Amino acid sequence: MIGFVDPLVSSYTVVDFRNKALALVDDMHGRNKLPLVVGGTNYYIESLLWRVLLDAAEVEKPGEGGDEARDRKLELEKLGGGELHDRLAEVDPKMAAMLHPNDKRKIARSLQIHLETGVSHSRWLEAQRRQEGGGGLGGPLRYPDPCIFWLHADMDALDKRLDARVDEMLSAGLVEELRDFHVRFNLQRVQDNSQNYQHGIFQSIGFKEFHDYLTAPGSSSQQEKDALRDKGVEALKIATRRYARKQNKWVRNRFLKRPGDSVPAVYGLDVTDVSRWEEAVLNPALQILESLSKCVTTNRWEPELCPASEALSKTHTLFFTMIQREEPALQPIRVEETQQRNKRSRHACDQCDKVIIGDLEWTAHLKSKKHRHHARKRLKPEPACGPSRVAAAGTVGGDESEDAAVAPGRPPQ
Repeated sequence: MIGFVDPLVSSYTVVDFRNKALALVDDMHGRNKLPLVVGGTNYYIESLLWRVLLDAAEVEKPGEGGDEARDRKLELEKLGGGELHDRLAEVDPKMAAMLHPNDKRKIARSLQIHLETGVSHSRWLEAQRRQEGGGGLGGPLRYPDPCIFWLHADMDALDKRLDARVDEMLSAGLVEELRDFHVRFNLQRVQDNSQNYQHGIFQSIGFKEFHDYLTAPGSSSQQEKDALRDKGVEALKIATRRYARKQNKWVRNRFLKRPGDSVPAVYGLDVTDVSRWEEAVLNPALQILESLSKCVTTNRWEPELCPASEALSKTHTLFFTMIQREEPALQPIRVEETQQRNKRSRHACDQCDKVIIGDLEWTAHLKSKKHRHHARKRLKPEPACGPSRVAAAGTVGGDESEDAAVAPGRPPQ
């Protein structure tokens, strides 16, 4: 996106990306070409594969431009998280129960949808999930029979490769590029104390990590500057490794463990040893594509060739039917059925005075040292200073102990 989105545009969203990318996909389909989507931002890839996001045309008021809608969302995000959450709870309690008060961006988006459509965000999502082929994470697949190649590697080998890539970027002039970008697009913001590393390109990995280095006073010694530069390099490597793990987690949870039937085949290709690229990655991928199907362009409606083609609209001029040829040598990854956890359930811990979103996070919180510390503290009676104090403390302490033992936190709402 850095090639066609102005760096100062902070409101470019995944919906904007999806709309532009879908137009390219449709164009390739019209020319009987197979689109290949390559990248690491799985959230953006998911927006192409599934109908999971609301279209701006659905949300915006008639006659209202996209800039007005984006400005409204940015204005909402300037408010405090607690105030935003209270507003959302009034108009969309279901959505408010699924979002943490600190998640200002998502809360603002839900409020924006309600303000511009008069319909709550939760109702929009429910309608999307009720579509044929929809599920717990959104609507159905956008295209029939997509295929996902997951290039994964041993984490130790991947970490070394990622660190080496950062070193190569530094040798190729990364710091000079960052300095130039900072002067052209961020220096004035820093001087006005209005820099924001939460929106647009400024949130990208590789820029904000060097903030201290790029904004170091001119009076700083070379040693001090070198130390800040090294600090930025290490922060960049850590953020890159962390993001790689986040990508793997996304593939497992959003692709492999996705509930429902609208799940494409995911083929795992091991890239730990790049010297075996053709043998372990390229050739198997080509064989999988060839064995799964070949794309036939026809002006006739031929559902007998492939039942999946019936899902395509009969109003289309061209139809792409899938003819099964043979089973690929490499089978897709199979994940055993696991108990689905509610990632948006709301829990309140009275002992820690904390709101937790998600079953997994709630379970982890209950096992945490901090929670156990607060729970034990609640169980202990207050120190006695006299007979009357002892009686009062015993009563209060006993009540609190009973509450803590029976209900360490409020149940999910």
